[in-house]
Amino acid sequence: MIATSKITMRFGKTALFEDVSVKFTPGNRYGLIGANGSGKSTFMKILTGQQDQSEGDVAIGHGCTLGYLRQDHSDFDEHTIIDTVYMGNPALWKLHCEREYLYSKDELTDEESDRCGHIEEEFGDAGGYTMEAEAATLLVGLGFTEDLFEQNMTVLQGGFKLRVLLAQVLFGQPDILLLDEPTNHLDMESIEWLVELLKRYTGTLITISHDRFFLNQVCTHIADLDYHEIRMFPGNYDDFTIASLDARELQEKANKKVEKQAHDLKAFISRFSSNASKAKQATSRKKTLDKLEMTKFKPSSRVSPFIRFAPKTRLGNKVIEASSVSKSYDEELFSGFSCTIGPEERVAIIGKNGIGKTTLLNILCNQLKSDAGEIEFGETVEVGMFPQDAASILDPEVSALDWLSRFAETGTSEVELRSFMGRMLFRGDDCWKKVGVLSGGEKARLIISKITMEGGNVLALDEPTNHLDLESIEALNFGLSLFPNTLLFVSHDHRFIATLATRILEVTEEGIVDYPGTLDEYEALKKSKKGKG
Repeated sequence: MIATSKITMRFGKTALFEDVSVKFTPGNRYGLIGANGSGKSTFMKILTGQQDQSEGDVAIGHGCTLGYLRQDHSDFDEHTIIDTVYMGNPALWKLHCEREYLYSKDELTDEESDRCGHIEEEFGDAGGYTMEAEAATLLVGLGFTEDLFEQNMTVLQGGFKLRVLLAQVLFGQPDILLLDEPTNHLDMESIEWLVELLKRYTGTLITISHDRFFLNQVCTHIADLDYHEIRMFPGNYDDFTIASLDARELQEKANKKVEKQAHDLKAFISRFSSNASKAKQATSRKKTLDKLEMTKFKPSSRVSPFIRFAPKTRLGNKVIEASSVSKSYDEELFSGFSCTIGPEERVAIIGKNGIGKTTLLNILCNQLKSDAGEIEFGETVEVGMFPQDAASILDPEVSALDWLSRFAETGTSEVELRSFMGRMLFRGDDCWKKVGVLSGGEKARLIISKITMEGGNVLALDEPTNHLDLESIEALNFGLSLFPNTLLFVSHDHRFIATLATRILEVTEEGIVDYPGTLDEYEALKKSKKGKG
């Protein structure tokens, strides 16, 4: 169990949250949600003791161990991947190191010989004889092959280092598990594996995530950080969405009832206050009116962008034709792939990390040349592109407004540019921020501003939800659902794909699977084939 009592966090005069008293109990899995900048990560750092709160206390159950998904990716660069996982259980890791040291010596002192006689029992009781198998299971589930286990952490890029750190915290089997964006850099297969593992977890789980599928599958409760406080809702993310809307609607109805009552009382008082026979009743109603109170709605920290994609040019019947395209780097990614993509198709490109999804998208959109074969566009095609790496098109040295102006038509005014940016939540002086200081979410919204302004009639998006908060993801999801033309996108967001895709291209080691249907239909087909196999 972990609980807070009247926790307050201030930066200067600004309060992120005030007087937060909540209890997180064993057997429950909590999704900590809130808008970007609302204080979710700060609150979690306070729970772990990494950051001191301005006021209040944190209490952890007696004897409870706490595990936290680290974000400091370089701390273990001098260690092997599997040793980094072992370190998730400090007591076992200490015994393991001592045991390895003793057995590596050619000669032992009497004291060391005596220690050898006892260490095996301690090592076994601590789980030492199954540690290699358990660590391997975690690493394989997160997409690692056994040949990597003894490699140093330095061979990995940031996304895969994060996976090892996730395996580390899971290996420790803590009583309280705190995960900050655990699905970042995970592919769909690894996310589904993590979901199943966490559903079996019996301790207290608190996780921050912007992945709606993950929150729905894992969480038994939602802890909503908004209005400078945390409110607890039973159920998953969808349950929270319904419950919070219902609560707001009920309060609005109650307010309307109070408004009507106040209106009727004022009317009576106005009509009869000067009437001697009714004066007593008017006075009584005046007292009732004075006691009436309406609930004041606090301003929410949640703000949703307004995202609409309006093609400027009509799209013809011919969109994209790929003929026998192939691509290799150190190894072959795919070869001899052909497809025809029509004017109203919504194509999701899925697959494991590093398998070639971005490469395929870029080839299909003529952003990258294939080794063989060709891509042919229809004459009317104008592609609006959202790249996975924002740095590939952003200029960190100019203001957001000046960068956007580079893509505007001649004669576009500053007012019009600010209008596009305003829909993406850039207010006032935000437009003049240098691109280099923007957050990941702001950079993503700036690129969406560019795409909406350009008005392409085909959209190609590579992991567009990576840095967006839940409100922006919902707004993007809705905006794309209204887009009338061809959509191609790479994503690991299960719900994003399930609600948009009408066709699936899965990049696998054996080649590209082209399935003409939704994600749910495709997954059902794969399960049925697996069952028959």
